[in-house]
Amino acid sequence: MKGGDPYIRALMRTISASEANGKRPYSLLYGGQQFNDLSRHPQICVTIVTGPNTGNCSTAAGRYQIINTTWFQIAPRYHPKPTQFMFWVSYSFEAEYQDVVVYRWLSDSQFWGINISQLLHQGKLNDVLRRLSSTWTSLGYGIETNSISGSLPRIYKKILQEELATINLPSSQNLLPTPIQKSTPKPLESLRERNNSTLPPYRGSSGTLELRLDSL
Repeated sequence: MKGGDPYIRALMRTISASEANGKRPYSLLYGGQQFNDLSRHPQICVTIVTGPNTGNCSTAAGRYQIINTTWFQIAPRYHPKPTQFMFWVSYSFEAEYQDVVVYRWLSDSQFWGINISQLLHQGKLNDVLRRLSSTWTSLGYGIETNSISGSLPRIYKKILQEELATINLPSSQNLLPTPIQKSTPKPLESLRERNNSTLPPYRGSSGTLELRLDSL
C-alpha cells in the first residue's frame, strides 16, 4: 500500500533518526552492532555502559530500537502476517514488518491515550514527543537524551516537508506549534476546518515512508 498519513510517517522517521541513525537501521542492536536474522526479534541483551542504567542490559533492536518485551506486546496486535506453528506464533522482524507494526501502533489512539495524528496535524509535536518519551527515552523528555534529542523539532520539520511534498500538500501547514495571537473573532463562515488525517503508509529505500502491505 502507498499513501497514508504523512505526519505519522514523519514522526516514525524522526524516531529512527534519534534511536537508530545509521545505514542499516533495521538490523541494528543497542550499542551499534548488527544482527543478521530478521525472521524474529533477536532478543540479544547488550550491556549498557553509560547513563543511569549502566550495568543493566538492553534488548533494543531494529529501526525503532524496540525491546523484546515490547515487541511481544505489540506484534500480536499490529503484525499483518504472523506465522502460525503448532504450539506458538512467530512474528517476522523484517524491515517491512517493523515499519507496519510501529505505524499501526502510533496510529492507535486507544493504546496511547491520545490521538497522535491529530496532535501532529495541530502542530503539537512537543506534546507527542513528551508522551512517547517513556518508550523512546532519546526523544527529549526521557532519562537518556542524546546529541540529536535537541534537534528533533528541526529534523521533524524537514522530514514532514519531504513527506507532504510526496502527496502535493502545502508544506507550510501546521509544521510546528505557532504562537497564539489575540485577534478579533471572525465569523464562522470564514473559519477553515482542520483536515482530519487518514491512516498512512511507510518507508522504502528512498527515505520516504511507504506501507507496502495491502492489508493496512
